[in-house]
Amino acid sequence: MRAVRQDVLGGPDVLEIVEVDRPEPGPTEVLVRVRAAGLNPTDWKHRAGGGLLGEPPFVLGWDVSGVVERTGAGVTIHKPGDEVFGMLRYPFEGGSHAEYVTAPSRTFAAKPSAVDHVQAGALPLAALTAWQALVDTAEVREGQRVLVHAAAGGVGHLAVQIAKARGAYVLGTASAPKHGFLRRLGVDEPIDYRAVDFTEVAENVDVVLDTIGGDYGPRSLRVLRPGGVLVSLVLSRLADIAADGVRAETLLVEPDHHALTQIAALAEAGTLRAEIDSVFPLEDAAKAHERGDTGRVTGKIVLTV
Repeated sequence: MRAVRQDVLGGPDVLEIVEVDRPEPGPTEVLVRVRAAGLNPTDWKHRAGGGLLGEPPFVLGWDVSGVVERTGAGVTIHKPGDEVFGMLRYPFEGGSHAEYVTAPSRTFAAKPSAVDHVQAGALPLAALTAWQALVDTAEVREGQRVLVHAAAGGVGHLAVQIAKARGAYVLGTASAPKHGFLRRLGVDEPIDYRAVDFTEVAENVDVVLDTIGGDYGPRSLRVLRPGGVLVSLVLSRLADIAADGVRAETLLVEPDHHALTQIAALAEAGTLRAEIDSVFPLEDAAKAHERGDTGRVTGKIVLTV
């Protein structure tokens, strides 16, 4: 089968299309023929710096939408021919930027029938991250004030929609040209981070989702009301500096069959939809990474297979 592999760290040019053996599903695993696979900032960061994967060779990609080809012993929830989507175990080598992947069956859920593979392939990692941050960790509920940083980004724009689906009032940071997009997503109060300091305009916030890192986490603690929660997606020591009466958590996304089914239900209802920035065929993975490296992506980049 074809896969996008890299043998050294570096720019997009290190990515190569190679022929590798097709994996076989073990007990409780399924073999999925990949139809679409999303890219996330973690892909180009790992490509350039290795990150938690260490040194190459490896095949990147954690988002998957495709069709079950075979099942291993003991699998009961999927059958050959089922359309599924899911996120491979992060931050270990995923390998979804290939024609086939294997993973435990409960890594996947039934693909929402109302969306195509490109849309479904854009959702898993980013939507699961947003869900686990806002629903599982912060327990966002109706009437709360939620601040999403980089609200037009891959995780951010899905987090906005999940927060709105739970009845929250949403504030979102993004550059001014993206405020129309934020309004369409449902953001109640867009904040131009280039023109103002968000700490001066956001107040009495119940939940902050920090997708950026750096000084955004410590500064965000200042806008939380007593009892508020900051969830950071960047590994940090925020819990050590959080003031009395507020909570700071650092999240690393995990595969989650139950949450995927909830995400699928929102997508089926039209309440949750990924913004597709661009689509590339598998053989143009390097071009997709070049797009990611610009830092100007709105929503998600997807590879089709």
